[in-house]
Amino acid sequence: MKNTEQLFRDNFEHIYLSRYPGMVRFACEYVVSREDAENIVQDAFAEIWETRNDSLYRLNHLLAVLFTSIRNRCIDFIRHQIVVREAEDVMQETFRREMQMKFDSLEAFDHDLLPPETDVEDMIMRAINTLPEKCREIFVKNKLEGKKQKDIAREMNISVNTVETQMSIAYRKLKQELKDCLPLLLFMLYL
Repeated sequence: MKNTEQLFRDNFEHIYLSRYPGMVRFACEYVVSREDAENIVQDAFAEIWETRNDSLYRLNHLLAVLFTSIRNRCIDFIRHQIVVREAEDVMQETFRREMQMKFDSLEAFDHDLLPPETDVEDMIMRAINTLPEKCREIFVKNKLEGKKQKDIAREMNISVNTVETQMSIAYRKLKQELKDCLPLLLFMLYL
């Protein structure tokens, strides 16, 4: 008579060879992707192989444990997919709202606020000239001359932190100064 280890091996091999395709089809009904279904079934077989015990030598019991394992893994997979989809939906909604706000901002930017004879460059330079001297100098070097903050710090013998602070002040003051033409300010800052 065979020992329980050999019975388990024989039953396991028999079930794997004869029932594997059906189990994959079963899992595929719930998780849709054949690849995911195969992974679930293979993981269930692997778990049973690794945790085998004396109670699994009977063929019917082994089938029941496999079915339960595949069922539970499908449930876990579906739950995970639901969470992923909900997160994607939230991110898409956030993205849609941001795009709508940007669209509304650009659409609301009234070109009539700037009379045709207004020179945008003059308007921006006037706003820049309202900045405190050191702040203006740093802003001009960074945004108009295209220098990096660390190079400005070295050139002016100040810390990079000071440059960053002065740039923040400049942005805040220019935002206030050019509040009626915020898209124009944004355009200028990203040049």
